[in-house]
Amino acid sequence: MDVRIEPVVTPAQLQEFIRFPWRVYAHDPYWVPPLYHERLHFLDKRRSPFFAHAEAAFFMAWRGETAVGTIAALINHRHNEFHDENVAHFGMFEVVEDAQTAVALLNAACSWAQQRGADKIIGPMNLSTNDECGLLVDGFDSPPVVMMTYNPPYYADLITAAGFTKAMDLWAWWADIHEVAHHLPEKLQRVVSKVRDRYVLRVRNLDLNRWDEEVALVKRIYNNAWAKNWGFVPMTEAEFDRLAHTLRPILDPALTFAVEKDDETVAFALSLPDVNQPLHRFHPSPNQVGSLAASAYVWLNRYRVAGLRVLVLGVVEPYRGRGIDALLYYETALAAARRGYKWAEASWILENNDMMNRALAMMGGKVYKTYRIYERPL
Repeated sequence: MDVRIEPVVTPAQLQEFIRFPWRVYAHDPYWVPPLYHERLHFLDKRRSPFFAHAEAAFFMAWRGETAVGTIAALINHRHNEFHDENVAHFGMFEVVEDAQTAVALLNAACSWAQQRGADKIIGPMNLSTNDECGLLVDGFDSPPVVMMTYNPPYYADLITAAGFTKAMDLWAWWADIHEVAHHLPEKLQRVVSKVRDRYVLRVRNLDLNRWDEEVALVKRIYNNAWAKNWGFVPMTEAEFDRLAHTLRPILDPALTFAVEKDDETVAFALSLPDVNQPLHRFHPSPNQVGSLAASAYVWLNRYRVAGLRVLVLGVVEPYRGRGIDALLYYETALAAARRGYKWAEASWILENNDMMNRALAMMGGKVYKTYRIYERPL
């Protein structure tokens, strides 16, 4: 049967759009299913703060009465204003192993973007660089960690066959917590000590009893520390509040750090227990009751995991390049070792972020997964 592409318009169609990945990954041992009710809110144009500054269209591919793929086409006006560009993005790309279907979906997103004047389309982004992004192209032998993407290996070939080329790679670094905490090379130990002493720094955990104040602090540093990174888009107040609300139930306070100098906060680091591990074990079905049960299961088991993800680590100007990032990685490793974590993933790191990549390599980390962002001129 021919492939037909249909827009997602009604709430029932959106639910079908969200349920589709369960078909692609039905027998995949590494896929971690999303929480269905969270995904409904995330893609609801009336409630999700992303859509206050973005346009979007969702499409599904069909062969007869069988759904065979999904895609989202996006115009993020905040991205275009910040970078002085005129680009679109695509995301939520899921498809059966069929080149014709993949090309039809990607062409539908390109056509939608071109009609709105975009001169290039970039992706996958779910829905921006502040959310999940990148296509896994290397490292398919383990489940993704919390808030990272996963896909079958064949996706890369389908995207390149549709005329897309590499725009940027994102790296995920893996490190043994015990090795970093207890066997750091003497030279690096001296560097970490010197950084703390030379700049008279105070390292503290975020105080979750002062939640609003700490969130406001992190907001300020976040939009400052990443401003010059490729693809970065400043988060709005509403987007940051949504993210903070989502993360609070799974935070381990011992894995949150602020660095202060002269009563000014100049850096922070936030790591999360890898709650994908209990979610992977629970493997909820695509219905709201199942995902609410999964939420409770994840919350109860959030600290009973072997690994963590270093989610964000930011240093404001003019304190970059002074070793504060290494200090924060080391403090995170010490705290994680005391809490019983075994390993950490630092992700994602731009392939051209030489300072961060160098620090991670010096601490014995290794790149074990690569995620790719693609682009196509329109």
